[in-house]
Amino acid sequence: MPTLAPSPVAARPPVTPAETHGPGVQVRPGPAPVARVVGAGAPVPLDDGRHVPYANLDYAASAPCLEAVQEAITRALPYYSSVHRGAGYASQVTTDAYEKARETVRGFLGAWQRAAVVFTRNTTDAMNLLAHAVPAGTTVVVFETEHHASLLPWRRAVRLPAPATPAEAISAADRALAGSPGGPRLLVVTAASNVTGELWPIRELADVAHRHGARIAVDAAQLVPHRPLDMAGLCLDYVAFSGHKLYAPFGAGVLAGRADWLRAAPPYLKGGGASASVSGHGDTTRWAPGAEQRHEAGTPNVLGVIALAAACETLATRWDALAEREEHLLARLRSGLAAIPGVRELTLWGGRGPRVGIVSFVVDGWSARDVALTLSGEHGIGVRDGKFCAHPFVRHLLDVSGAGCSGGEGTAVRASFGIGTADEHIDRLLAALARLAVAR
Repeated sequence: MPTLAPSPVAARPPVTPAETHGPGVQVRPGPAPVARVVGAGAPVPLDDGRHVPYANLDYAASAPCLEAVQEAITRALPYYSSVHRGAGYASQVTTDAYEKARETVRGFLGAWQRAAVVFTRNTTDAMNLLAHAVPAGTTVVVFETEHHASLLPWRRAVRLPAPATPAEAISAADRALAGSPGGPRLLVVTAASNVTGELWPIRELADVAHRHGARIAVDAAQLVPHRPLDMAGLCLDYVAFSGHKLYAPFGAGVLAGRADWLRAAPPYLKGGGASASVSGHGDTTRWAPGAEQRHEAGTPNVLGVIALAAACETLATRWDALAEREEHLLARLRSGLAAIPGVRELTLWGGRGPRVGIVSFVVDGWSARDVALTLSGEHGIGVRDGKFCAHPFVRHLLDVSGAGCSGGEGTAVRASFGIGTADEHIDRLLAALARLAVAR
């Protein structure tokens, strides 16, 4: 099968130098960028009519597109066609790219060779697919700290309160699994919180699950854009993540893991591709035996999958540089926030443990919505405000911090970053928040 020829991509807009810096923050250049994203330095309008380079600090919602991903899509488009059943040249090329992407994702996750890799729309879709596939009577143990994608899909769930420490998370899961009824059991947990960025002890939780004969499913949506994941080494049964958080915003996601529950379940969607044979008037159907084919009915999102694989290939060669850069930005942001009176960071475990580039906070005297709107309209900064699709967890954090009235009816502000984030973006945010704190 021939390799697709490279195609030109649009020229990058220039990145404009820094304008302002936070109070008391020393401006030292950080490590060099590890890759490039599309739209870095794109101008955005302010309320006063000026334009400034956009400071995108909303990566945890959707990360920008990597240039390498854009290039992969551009190369694939001339040969875009249907997959698996076409005899034409373009269909063969596209099918080959689609199935090679599955192997790329398997390697990116460190999954064992026989693991199923099912392409979905996103993490929410992947977790709902798993909820559809678990055997009848399965008891699911899940913490209230989860994103709604992992909290809500289960038919029979034991929901645990937010643990005060990682050790308490392990012991709480241990007690819950020990006390659960017999039959299939599944522990569901995040790898990195989408609210605080804190990393969860997934290896230890996997050990607990397996000691009780249970399985573990990990929401890795916020981890894999920042750190490598070794499914086999960590003994994880299932992993879900989204392309749009992994610098591949083309609508693809993944559920990877043990194939037996997926093979035994009826198709998540019934239609073309999921069926091996249909007889009579459609009243008798034999479903495809393989986990991937069975749960990927219809024409798949081929370009989204190609984009996802390109992102995986790009990140897999840059983890050390990416982590170094992120630690630099995290230290800059968190120390700057701590120096501003009236700004309080939200953390589950005190903020001392390992984390990815996600920080949530409240500003005394300001609703989270007004903070976000002011940052956008007056400073060209994009952040997220709200409960971040983790309503029970955010309410817990606000109550613990005593910030319930400051967050705007139980809401907070979240700044998140990654490839393409400049020191100036962090400094601009800190300077803007310092002005808000004075104006309250």
